[in-house]
Amino acid sequence: MGNDFTSGLRPALVLTLLFAVLLGIGYPLAMTGLAQAIFPSQANGSLVRDGADGTGRVIGSTVLGQAFTSERYFQTRPSGAGKGYDALASAGSNLGPIDKRLVDRVKTDLATRRADGVTGPVPGDLVTMSGSGLDPDLSPAAALAQASRVARVRGLPATAVRDLVARHTRGPTLGFMGEAHVNVLALNRDLDRLGGVTAAR
Repeated sequence: MGNDFTSGLRPALVLTLLFAVLLGIGYPLAMTGLAQAIFPSQANGSLVRDGADGTGRVIGSTVLGQAFTSERYFQTRPSGAGKGYDALASAGSNLGPIDKRLVDRVKTDLATRRADGVTGPVPGDLVTMSGSGLDPDLSPAAALAQASRVARVRGLPATAVRDLVARHTRGPTLGFMGEAHVNVLALNRDLDRLGGVTAAR
């Protein structure tokens, strides 16, 4: 009995150590190296840097939203991540559709959008949170709903601002996954280049 246990223990330990090295060290290093070789930007967080040559300070990521609160910018959708767009606290609100807190917040957001000059139906993503709370995109309708305000505050022609939204509108991934979207950070960076009045986010 003792010999059987000892003879069976050795290969078990060897295999455990082998797979720990292969799958705990070798595989992650191989995947990291492959990602850095094929998709270096995505592997490093899809970072966006300031400056014309893209070598300045990091100002955001194309895959993580951030809060733009100034009227001079296109504003992002509401966020339930921490105090808003906190990457360390990614989460939705977890409030159900009949929860009074959710209803009250949506009513407040609707009133804010109406005060901003949004008329007609308000796009849902202007008053609802994403599941992660870190959505970097808006629907084209949500961006266009803000175009008049942005143009007015910056003193720009409304057509120029709407054209900018159209240029930043991307279709579904591979033509069928997801929906058309506009990256808010990229849109606002080009908005600053367009001119008009600027201010801190």
